[in-house]
Amino acid sequence: MLWNWTTIDACFLSPSWRITSQGVMAATCIGVILLAMLLEFCRRLGKEYDAFLTRQFQRQAAAQGPALAAKGCGGSTEPVQPTITFRATVLQQFIRALIHAVTYGGAYIVMLLVMYFNGFIFICVVIGSGLGKFLCDWLVVRIEIDSLRPDRAPAGIDDSTVCCG
Repeated sequence: MLWNWTTIDACFLSPSWRITSQGVMAATCIGVILLAMLLEFCRRLGKEYDAFLTRQFQRQAAAQGPALAAKGCGGSTEPVQPTITFRATVLQQFIRALIHAVTYGGAYIVMLLVMYFNGFIFICVVIGSGLGKFLCDWLVVRIEIDSLRPDRAPAGIDDSTVCCG
């Protein structure tokens, strides 16, 4: 396998995907860009679905929290940090696994396309992944207003031994 810029007579993934003209190569390049963008979309979809489940669990915990606090700690003198554990249902876990499998499969197809060492295909994968990241994975950060108060220590720096200490 050598780096190449072959367009006519190149073949990708199967004998039926043979490049017979410049138009077919252009369509292949557009398809590869869209495939890489779809891969970034699937990655984002997995993150968003997990965030959705987390918000759903947090709402359930908020609804159950007062009832658990009313039960008390049972007379223990040591401070206890109560926890509530949630697990995804079978359907939720199946959806998570399906999104992961589609993402993983798409990533392997993109990897196989890049392994043809065709310069045009490589450039299209880079363009598609960049466009996909730009369009599908826009960074949004939410900061709690209470954490901005000067009398409150930032999260993660409460202990002097956090780093090297």
